[in-house]
This record gives sequence, C-alpha cells and structure tokens, in this order.
Amino acid sequence: MEASVILPILKKKLAFLSGGKDRRSGLILTIPLCLEQTNMDELSVTLDYLLSIPSEKCKARGFTVIVDGRKSQWNVVKTVVLMLQNVVPAEVSLVCVVKPDEFWDKKVTHFCFWKEKDRLGFEVILVSANKLTRYIEPCQLTEDFGGSLSYDHMDWLNKRLVFEKFTKESTSLLDELALINNGSDKGNQQEKERSVDLNFLPSVDPETVLQTGHELLSELQQRRFNGSDGGVSWSPMDDELLAQPQVMKLLDSLREQYTRYQEVCRQRSKRTQLEEIQQKVMQVVNWLEGPGSEQLRAQWGIGDSIRASQALQQKHEEIESQHSEWFAVYVELNQQIAALLNAGDEEDLVELKSLQQQLSDVCYRQASQLEFRQNLLQAALEFHGVAQDLSQQLDGLLGMLCVDVAPADGASIQQTLKLLEEKLKSVDVGLQGLREKGQGLLDQISNQASWAYGKDVTIENKENVDHIQGVMEDMQLRKQRCEDMVDVRRLKMLQMVQLFKCEEDAAQAVEWLSELLDALLKTHIRLGDDAQETKVLLEKHRKFVDVAQSTYDYGRQLLQATVVLCQSLRCTSRSSGDTLPRLNRVWKQFTIASEERVHRLEMAIAFHSNAEKILQDCPEEPEAINDEEQFDEIEAVGKSLLDRLTVPVVYPDGTEQYFGSPSDMASTAEHIRDRMKLVSLKRQQLRHPEMMTTES
Repeated sequence: MEASVILPILKKKLAFLSGGKDRRSGLILTIPLCLEQTNMDELSVTLDYLLSIPSEKCKARGFTVIVDGRKSQWNVVKTVVLMLQNVVPAEVSLVCVVKPDEFWDKKVTHFCFWKEKDRLGFEVILVSANKLTRYIEPCQLTEDFGGSLSYDHMDWLNKRLVFEKFTKESTSLLDELALINNGSDKGNQQEKERSVDLNFLPSVDPETVLQTGHELLSELQQRRFNGSDGGVSWSPMDDELLAQPQVMKLLDSLREQYTRYQEVCRQRSKRTQLEEIQQKVMQVVNWLEGPGSEQLRAQWGIGDSIRASQALQQKHEEIESQHSEWFAVYVELNQQIAALLNAGDEEDLVELKSLQQQLSDVCYRQASQLEFRQNLLQAALEFHGVAQDLSQQLDGLLGMLCVDVAPADGASIQQTLKLLEEKLKSVDVGLQGLREKGQGLLDQISNQASWAYGKDVTIENKENVDHIQGVMEDMQLRKQRCEDMVDVRRLKMLQMVQLFKCEEDAAQAVEWLSELLDALLKTHIRLGDDAQETKVLLEKHRKFVDVAQSTYDYGRQLLQATVVLCQSLRCTSRSSGDTLPRLNRVWKQFTIASEERVHRLEMAIAFHSNAEKILQDCPEEPEAINDEEQFDEIEAVGKSLLDRLTVPVVYPDGTEQYFGSPSDMASTAEHIRDRMKLVSLKRQQLRHPEMMTTES
C-alpha cells in the first residue's frame, strides 16, 4: 500500500508512529481520538499502512499503543481497543488508554480489560496522561502527553510521499536500465540495438531520480525524516524503518546502472552519429558527382561578347550558390569527423578517415572545377571588354580618318596630327593588351583537360579558340587598315603644314619687304654733306636693295612652293590670289622708290663733286675754274636736285609718297642751297679779283 493512494485518510492523523520507543525498544503507536465519531474503516486502513512500514525485526519487539481517549467516548475507546485485536494482535504488547480524569470510573467496572488479556492477546491499562511516564520515558512521548519528543505529522507525511515516490521510480528505473543494459550486452547487431533503443527507453529521467534520491538521503542523514529535530543522538526512522539504508542501496544501484546506461547511450549515439555522417557524406558525394557535375558539363562556352559572358557568369554564380550549400554541409561534416577522430575510438578510425578522405577528394575536385570555370569566364569577360574598347577606339580613329581635313592654320593641323598619333598609339596599346588577354585565355583553355567536366571538351574548346583567334585577327586587320589610312592622312597633313608654312613665310616676306620700303622712305633721306659721304650712302643703299631683292626672291619661291603643294593636295591656296599680288605690288613700289633714291644720290654725288672742285683753291687749273659753263652746270644740277626733293614718289596705282618728313627735306635742301651759295660766291670772286683783295 502506498501513501499516495490513501493520502486523504493519512492527512486526518487517525494514527501515527511518532518514532518514540518503550522501555523494551518497541515502537509507540499513537491513536488520537477526537470528539467526532471515528471512522473505523479509515482507522483500520491507517493502521495497516503504518504497521507495514517497520521491519520484521522491529515488529518482533512489539508495539506499545497509546489510545488517547481524553476527547472521546468510552464506547469508541472500547471499539478501538477491540479492533486492535483484529489488526495487530501479535505485534501489540501493551495498550495504554489515556482516560479523562475521574470520568469513566463507574463504566470501567462493567468491563475489565485485564480480565480479557488472554482473549485480547495484549495488556490494556487505563492511565491518565500524567501517569504515562510510569510506562514510557518522557523523551519518547510527544508533547501531547507531556513528553519532549517532537513530531510533525504533515512533515512526516510529505517526506514519506517523497520516499515512496523515489523508491517506486528508482525501482522501476533500475528494472528498465537493467533491461536496456542487458539487451545491449547480449547483441551488437544494429537491428537489435535499434529495437532496444526504441522499446526500452527509460520512462523517467535518471538524473532527476538521482537528484531526488540525493536530496532525500541528505534529509535522512540530517535526522529530519521522522521529524526528529531534537537533541537526541539517534534517529528513530534510520535503522528501525530501513529508510536511509534502502535509499543508499537504491542510489548505489542506480548509479551503477546509469553509468552503464550512459556508456550504452554513448556507443549508440556514436554509432548513430557515424551512420548519419555516412549518410550525409554519401548525399554530398552523390550530388556533387551527379547534378553538380551535370551543371558544369552543360556550361562550356565563354560567350561572344561582354553581355554573353556576363550572362554566363550569372549562371555560374547560381551554380556556385547551389554548390555553396553542399560545401557548407561538407565543412560541418568535416568538423564532426574531426571531433570523432579526436575521440580516439580505434574501431572507427579507419572508417572515419576513409569517409573524410572521400568527402575531401570530391569536394576539392568540384571546387577546383568551379574555380577554373570562374577564372575562365572572368578571363573571357576581360578579353571581350578589351576587344570592345579596342573596337570603339578603331571606330573613333576611322571616324577621324573619314572626315576631310579643313584646318584653319598649321597649328590646328599639328594638333590634329598629334591627336591622330595618340589615337593610333592607343590602338597599338589596346591591340597589344587584346593579344595578351587572348593568349592568356587560350592558355587557360588549353589547360582544360577532360577531368574538368568529366568528358572530352576538345570540340567545345575548338569553338572557343576559333572565336578568340577570329576576334584578334579581325582587330589586327582593322588596325592595319587604319594604319594605312593614317599614313596617307599623315602625309597629307604634313603637306598641309608645309603649305601653311609657305603661306605664312610668304606673307612674312611681304611684311619684311613692306618694312624695308617703309624704312627706305622714312629713314633713307640724307644725301650726304660731301661727295665721299654721298658715295658711301649710295653703296649702303645698293646693299639695302640687295636685301630687299633677296626678300622678294624668297617670297616668290615660297609662293611657287605653295602652288606645287596645292596641286598635290588638290586644293586652292589663298596665297596665290592674295599674297603674290601684294608681294609684286610692294616690290614695284620698292623698286620705284629705290630708283628715285639712286637718282637723287647720283645727282648729289655729281653736285658735290663739281662743287668741291670749284670751291677748292687750285691755281694749277685756272681754265677749269674760270669756265663759266661749269658754274652753270653746278647751278643747274643743284636746282634740279632741289626740285627733285620736292617731288613725291608716284606709284603705278597713282598713290604718292614722300621721302622723310618735310622738316627732313627742308634740312637737306638747306644744305644744298648753302653749297650753291658758296659756289656762286666763288664765281663772283673769280669774276672780280679786286673784291678778293678788298676783302683781304
């Protein structure tokens, strides 16, 4: 019988074992009666339960029953005493009926328990509460009877429930663990282990049961199980009721069986984990060698443009994403296998290493294929990118070459030519880069063996190789055509540069000639103070004319060169209709002004020479000096020279230009007049000698 079944009855405290003992070391059973009518059936159940607790050894020493009738009627007391004959006749040695003071005296005379001792089987005495110490030591009596023994019925009941629950669970758990452990020891086949594992799992958690047992044992060792918190040196529920030894025995058995069970579980868990790892390894291997490899086999092209290569890259990234999920499983499995290998179970080492090697080989091979494919597509994308850039550069260069050159001057032609050269150089660099990218891509394709995708890829590789070589050859031909056109354009532009240079130099020659003309008219105005100086001026003027002649000839040559270049370039030069007339006009003006300058200098030389002859005092040539005609000639030359100084230079277009400023001409004319005055004075002196004497 379990306390949990009759818990409501036990809570009523119809009877209890306080843990106290009589002088024979027999247990004391207390039946506290109350004013209310006692249910004899419930009391009988309670007594049956309480008497089932002590060991047979304790029962053999007999019980002392205290029937507390102080709050009950005599009939109830008598019924209880008689009931003890049927419930515990052999175990009861003494029944102490605690009576009220002087209440039952007359009634007792009608029923003498001592006379019924043989029939009852035990002695019954009527005693007041204060007289109980004659039969039982005070320390073995509860406080209700004036004793010092402490007893808490609810505390005892709760601990009894814990004890019985632990006993029941631990006993059941021991049977289950023994069945599981014995079943595991008898067979090692996986089917048998799996059957035992499924059908004989513990119904309760062993850890929880063990913890409950330890807590219960701790309570027992602290002598609190039966409410004995007093200063006694022994625990009444210890050896007598076999609680602590029984708990300790159950705990020892549980620990032993649980240790064996943990080892069985560890072995099963390891086997289960190994089987799961084996299954997952095969899943990874089968997928990588199956659908994963099929995905890579279907992808062999490199595309024929940037967009096509990008589309292939995107498709490859999707394939990589699918592979990444399986590679993550591989990493997890590898860690699990490494953990099992570190555990050091010899029987599993070979199998684990084999699984690890198989998994690593397949994953690394597949990862290498993915990396190779990714690198190939990246190289193809870079190749097509360079090819597209080069194509755009060639299109831009061809666009420049197809547009006719109409520069405004030589500087713009030089700039255009420089830009053309830069573009051609950029094309050369781009083509070199394309060759390098193409060769690198071809090298990668040539290294692509049949193992890469599990089949012969010669045909697919040939298509890729033909495409790459075709792109490079096409770019080479386009570049060669552009180079030929650049050579023609370069020659034409260099001729145009020469044309503009000739035109600029011819215009410069006109400017120089104009400056010489301007200098002739503005600065070449002196006629000299004497014949010698005038001759020097005439010689300088001739050299000046030679410079002008060289400038004119240089301009003519440049203009002739422009005509030839225009014919070669099939264009009309602006210089032929503008610069040449200007050059001829300026040269004509210079020629007229130069001739006028020569005439004036020659007249000045003649004037100064004759005047100097006359003005010199030469007695050796009196005839010459006295020649009137000579004086007349000097005077005529002087007047002609003065007149010529006042006459402007008239150009063919009717325009007029004077030498120097009016003040410059006046100064020159004044010098000539002074010389003419000297000649006239000389003439008068020769006509009238007496005048010279008078003056002397």
